[in-house]
Amino acid sequence: MVYEAVADWTAKEYHVDKSCFVRPFYPGGDYENFDYGGGKVVVDNPPFSILSQIVRFYCERGVPFLLFAPTLSSIQRCADLCTALPVGVDVTYENGAEIKTSFVTNLEPYETRVRVVPSLYEAVKKANDENRREQVRTLPKYVYPSEVVTVAAIYPLARLGIEFVVPRSESVRVSALDSQRESKKSIFGCGWLVSAEVKAEREKAEREKAEREKAEREKAEREKAEREKAERWQLSDRERAIIAGLANTQK
Repeated sequence: MVYEAVADWTAKEYHVDKSCFVRPFYPGGDYENFDYGGGKVVVDNPPFSILSQIVRFYCERGVPFLLFAPTLSSIQRCADLCTALPVGVDVTYENGAEIKTSFVTNLEPYETRVRVVPSLYEAVKKANDENRREQVRTLPKYVYPSEVVTVAAIYPLARLGIEFVVPRSESVRVSALDSQRESKKSIFGCGWLVSAEVKAEREKAEREKAEREKAEREKAEREKAEREKAERWQLSDRERAIIAGLANTQK
């Protein structure tokens, strides 16, 4: 779905026929010996580990392309040979990997080193969001009284270091509440009806859980703020001279 969105955008943006698009990067494929004749345009997701090598190969041979690329690292090196189109969408690939993705192309004028294109971002983001919705199975969410204990409700306590015990003598296994039966609903897996004493212990554990989760969030926010503190760098006189020279070339 993401590929189709990118292909549609490419065809519209650069006025090229989608029937000319080829994808040489398939398992066992040999892009170096692929037939690029007849006006073919490469629109594909290549191995990111050799992206710079692939881009150089196409640029040296005049093969038109628009390729998926990781947003950081190699896309910047590729901008010396072609145009980088940074959009930074977290695309979920077929193998389950989630990679912040952008694109590189030689369909732009060579003078354009980097181009930020909102319409490409929107096309990729929309397709990726639709993919995720299809991949994620949405289960119904039920809320039960504190007297009903389920594994799904209590397993998060372990991660937070909170102990909780359900004695066998103070619990009864149930597959559904009477209020669910009319709607033909049930407790996923099953649950246990527990005594007032166990209910009180469960509510105490839930309060402690809420406090620890709040502390975790606050810690994570502090750590994120520390990581995002920008160190401001300044230009040297040499670099300012380079920039002044760039301005002169435009006159």
